[in-house]
Amino acid sequence: MKTIELSIALAALLAAAPLAAHAQESRSPLTWEITAVSDYVFHGVSQSDENPTAQAGLTYTAQNGLYAGAWASGVDFGSNKPDFQVDAFVGYKLDFSDAVGFDARLKRYHYPDAGARNFNELVTTTTFLKQYSLTVAYTNDGGGSDTDVWYYRGSASWPLSNDYSLNALVGRTDFRENAVIGARDYTDWGVGVSKRWGMVKASLDFYGTDGNGRDNAGRLADNRLVLTVGVGN
Repeated sequence: MKTIELSIALAALLAAAPLAAHAQESRSPLTWEITAVSDYVFHGVSQSDENPTAQAGLTYTAQNGLYAGAWASGVDFGSNKPDFQVDAFVGYKLDFSDAVGFDARLKRYHYPDAGARNFNELVTTTTFLKQYSLTVAYTNDGGGSDTDVWYYRGSASWPLSNDYSLNALVGRTDFRENAVIGARDYTDWGVGVSKRWGMVKASLDFYGTDGNGRDNAGRLADNRLVLTVGVGN
């Protein structure tokens, strides 16, 4: 299944690439992206059982900063579990100045044929100087487990020559007092390099978690390299 999804995504990337120059000439309120990843990593933990998968997203942004969209990815949580994750979201972006921006998003994680896993999350991101950001996210039903979960992440992207960039992040997952899933608070991190060719982007990132993360998720939270290739406007 995962090999088929990855092949479809790569074919879509090749088909869409020749349209990049034309799409750049006319800006649209619709943004889209089709991506192939060697592993779908979320908060330092593989969501695709360390297998490659395809991802796609579509967002409509109004002139006043309101936006809405959807995003989908293949997942693999073991036998008799969902094969896909489909998220819907609405949000609002605001620039306080040229140096500071704010984004608030309400997101619905949806797993077809596994409704017990579905949950909502509020995500806020404050951006500084267009290259540093602080994210705070909260859900009262993490993974459909009736657990309060806070997530904090600091990230940065430093532009390099020839459209390369160096990226880094550190995140912290905090399971609050009513946790019923027996998980420990843990830290995740990542560092990588990315490159753009117009609307085509590729990145190679190294992700990991601390000991608590590995205790929670086993091999799925081990250190790993992830290759991402995508096309979008």
